[in-house]
Amino acid sequence: MGSGGLMATCEVCGNDYGMSFEVHAQGAVHVFDSFECAIQRMAPICEHCQCRIVGHGVEAGDRFFCCAHCAREAGVRELVDHA
Repeated sequence: MGSGGLMATCEVCGNDYGMSFEVHAQGAVHVFDSFECAIQRMAPICEHCQCRIVGHGVEAGDRFFCCAHCAREAGVRELVDHA
């Protein structure tokens, strides 16, 4: 690699890439070559519709939802998207 940097292997796709990056979360270090791979590994999944929660999402206890609608569909009535 011409820039003198170290290459690291993405833990999702296995690509050995000079512009890989680390994400430090909950005491662990993860290495990725793209935001796409980081999202695939790190983003929680909505309990109702199964989409990856890339934005803020909502939480009810230890349950994650992409929006209040999905939370309500799963029986969590107290969450709302807006007042």
